[in-house]
Amino acid sequence: MDEYFKIDYSHNKAKDSVVFKGKKYRISILTERLIRLEYNETGEFFDALTQRVINRDFPIPAYEIREDKRFLELSTKYFKLTYAKEKPFQASIVAPDANLKVVLQNTDKMWYFNHPEARNFKGTGVSLDENSTKATFSKGLYSTDGFASLDDSDSLIISESGELIQPTKKRVDTYLFIYRRDFGLCLRDYFMLTGRPALIPRYALGIWWNKEDVYSFEDTKKLLGSFAHNKIPYSVLLLGNHWHTKTDLIKTGYTFSESLFPNPKEFVKYMHERGVRVGITLDPSEGISKQEKNYPLIKENLNLTDDKTIPFNIFDARFIKEYFYNLIHPLNDLGIDFYFLDYYNKKDLATLNALNYYHFNDYKRYVNHRGILLSRNGLVASHRLPVYYSGKTQVSWATLKLLPFYNSTASNIGLSWWSHDIGGHQDGIEDGELYLRYVQLGTFSPIFRFSAKFGHYYKREPWRWNVQTLNIVRDYCTLRHRLIPYLYSEAYKYHSTGLPLVQPLYYQKPEVYDEPAYKNEYTFGTELFVAPITMKKDRVMNRAIEKLFLPNGMWYDFNTGKKFPGNKRYMAFYKDEDYPVFAKAGAIVPLALLEDNINVTNPPKALEVHVFPGKSNLYKLYEDDGYSSLYEKGYYIMTHIDYNYLQNNYTLIVHPVEGKTGIIPPNRDYKIRFRNTREADEVIVYVNKDVVIPKCYVDENDFIIEVKNVPTNGQLTINCKGKDIEIDAVRIINEEVDSIISDLQIETRLKDKIARVFFSDLDIKKKRVRIKKLKKDGLESLYVRMFFKLLEYIKEL
Repeated sequence: MDEYFKIDYSHNKAKDSVVFKGKKYRISILTERLIRLEYNETGEFFDALTQRVINRDFPIPAYEIREDKRFLELSTKYFKLTYAKEKPFQASIVAPDANLKVVLQNTDKMWYFNHPEARNFKGTGVSLDENSTKATFSKGLYSTDGFASLDDSDSLIISESGELIQPTKKRVDTYLFIYRRDFGLCLRDYFMLTGRPALIPRYALGIWWNKEDVYSFEDTKKLLGSFAHNKIPYSVLLLGNHWHTKTDLIKTGYTFSESLFPNPKEFVKYMHERGVRVGITLDPSEGISKQEKNYPLIKENLNLTDDKTIPFNIFDARFIKEYFYNLIHPLNDLGIDFYFLDYYNKKDLATLNALNYYHFNDYKRYVNHRGILLSRNGLVASHRLPVYYSGKTQVSWATLKLLPFYNSTASNIGLSWWSHDIGGHQDGIEDGELYLRYVQLGTFSPIFRFSAKFGHYYKREPWRWNVQTLNIVRDYCTLRHRLIPYLYSEAYKYHSTGLPLVQPLYYQKPEVYDEPAYKNEYTFGTELFVAPITMKKDRVMNRAIEKLFLPNGMWYDFNTGKKFPGNKRYMAFYKDEDYPVFAKAGAIVPLALLEDNINVTNPPKALEVHVFPGKSNLYKLYEDDGYSSLYEKGYYIMTHIDYNYLQNNYTLIVHPVEGKTGIIPPNRDYKIRFRNTREADEVIVYVNKDVVIPKCYVDENDFIIEVKNVPTNGQLTINCKGKDIEIDAVRIINEEVDSIISDLQIETRLKDKIARVFFSDLDIKKKRVRIKKLKKDGLESLYVRMFFKLLEYIKEL
């Protein structure tokens, strides 16, 4: 293997003082919540690193030990382990009589070897390829029992040279997490064991285009022009399986088609100059054919004599070297930014893991940029090798309904960066409403990637729909692009602390796991909460009807600013252009103000910061160059946005506190949008110690302060005073019903009569009678039924 594949082998062993060993067993206490359990009849124990486990050298935890010749007892504040020495770990028929058992302290919970772990909430699987409406899940770490085990006995072995080796000897090698209710600490231990989540490049948070059409260089120019003409940003062009030379017999290829891309380097340069990164699809499974430019060289280096296709073998070090040196590195030299490894074989997870491992690390070390790839999920420890592709999903409402739950479930095994085919990949019916809801979910998903299989009638281009759909899609795509400062800060938080970007509602309220109406809800970063729309709207009402549950605290509709008290259930009605996204009290959400080149994802020259009332808060805005590893050497900026809230006197301070300058623009324009806030009586603004005169105005229910040309290495301070500053705009159901009545295609005179009934003090039974009588005035039966349904919805509140 090449020198740059070598890995640090200095942390492969646990400290001697936490290792308890006999002739056939070895038990290591890694943390107060994590133990390693090994058993081998031959007395051989395993110290190599694996594709899953890359660190066992933990700080020494607090523990107690009691033992004699026959029994071992180990305990921390989280667990007590008892073991009958030298006996196999397997439990007997009655679990309490197990040779090895672990009791959770201060609970009635107990784990034993081969425990069914029935209360495990699972983690996401490899992909959704075979059935995108009913997912297959893997084992996760989150459990209401407060424990979960991880079997590392069949993992690929990493040699000191960095080569992956398939295991040949059977062994018992299990890691047990015993965390009770402290799942955050469980994830911290897991990431220390398996490695921290990767920090993805900043451009990956923009809009991706990944349609399987046959594109030439000229076609990609036209596509770029169409996005620009329609004022829709996009930052990643991912070419499908048609970019390379092809024959009827083989789909694998590594050489750009001369007829489609006469000058690949010029093509990549053209895209980069316009703010678009380039990825290409690879499926190496069919090997290396003689049509490849470097085939003769590879054949010679491997001492082959015939012209047959060279079989793909990711576990042959000689093949790997030729594969990267003579096929992948020439593509890297063209400026290709990343690869989509479209390899899928559900019976061969080892090859998938090896492919992901080698590609991610080779790119990172050869190009000297941050690694990224798009590939199917290799399960345990895949957080080190993002982004994960959910497979060729069906175009359907059933698929859409599954995706938010799938994203949330990923957090149970520490994953964040799932990428789904926005719009669906294949089959189904192209439906404008479904397309809109896909786009809205994509806006508030980890990765937003438009995608579809080859075919003219798969309409992923927003401009191919009607004007209303185009306008709504444009708004959400623009919002997604503007959210990049927030998303990138949350991405860094995930990388540095292990806090997943998407977290299910059941982390806060486990009982909602089995409630279909609420199981799809999730937090999106630290400031936002999303209740995705995944069902068709009521055609007569022309609204999507959503049952919501909001967690504890006060919440604000991100669009309207209206207030929703938490720990309550709601029924809400959404137009096509609306989506249930909420900001917590005191939320701070930094948005980019788009530049002339709307595709650019660099740290922006102007920021719009949304600040919600109700609570003080501190938000840490993270910025770096977006693609290199220089951030590891301190080349980044951490800017604190500090909001000190009092009802009639609030202060916002923006100031850098950590890192090196020169990473972001030297000066920045700020637009501070205080949400749901009246105009202040007095506003004082300082840039460092100098008083400046800002531009202040009201935009509907928001108070806005604009300050130009603020040094990004300085401090911006804004103090506002006034009486009753916050607008008490609590969400009122009658306003939504009034909007529904207003939009109905019925005679205006009937609308007044309906409203008098609907908003009266009559009970629901009498309202139903009165509305039914309106049939004599010309109210059609379908509208009568609609209002009956609406009354039932409101009755549920």
